[in-house]
Amino acid sequence: MDDYKFLFKVVLVGNAGVGKTCLVRRFTQGLFPPGQGATIGVDFMIKTVELENEKVKLQIWDTAGQERFRSITQSYYRSAHALILVYDISSQPTFDCLQDWLREIEEYASNKVLRVLVGNKTDREDKEIPTSVGEDFANRHNMYFVETSAKEAENVERLFMVIASELMEQARSKELPRYETPSLNGRSSAVGEGGCCSRFS
Repeated sequence: MDDYKFLFKVVLVGNAGVGKTCLVRRFTQGLFPPGQGATIGVDFMIKTVELENEKVKLQIWDTAGQERFRSITQSYYRSAHALILVYDISSQPTFDCLQDWLREIEEYASNKVLRVLVGNKTDREDKEIPTSVGEDFANRHNMYFVETSAKEAENVERLFMVIASELMEQARSKELPRYETPSLNGRSSAVGEGGCCSRFS
């Protein structure tokens, strides 16, 4: 019997090839899988972390980005506590599809779900999506925003730990959604006024 206090379901969505599986493997196993093949349907991994002396179990669901698996992955949105929407900063088409993914999230997920936008592959030098563009998209849709590199392990741990921390706060307060989002440096700012990005800044 696991002695964890909280269990949260985190689901990653986004186009094929943006690095969802690599983000999950980097966080849960500490490795970057070279030549990672496409996810078939849905895969999931579990990692237990400790926050404020409490054990938090994260059940992380990695969904396939291909259209043919879309009907399978949609069913995983419904019980998600957090949704991570991932794009590749070196691929404009993956960013252009974000609006389609958001439509699905709004249709199938709870309106209380914690939403995080991730621009992955910051190790790439052929960046096509400026950070400010990602931030602007996140602000307009009340999402947290962070750029990561699964390859270099940049911001990966932080991404999942901030999500775990925010979900734990929500679970304790029974306030979903929380309108005050405390930032990592202890200050609070309201969502919709730049606050959705504050915890990663």
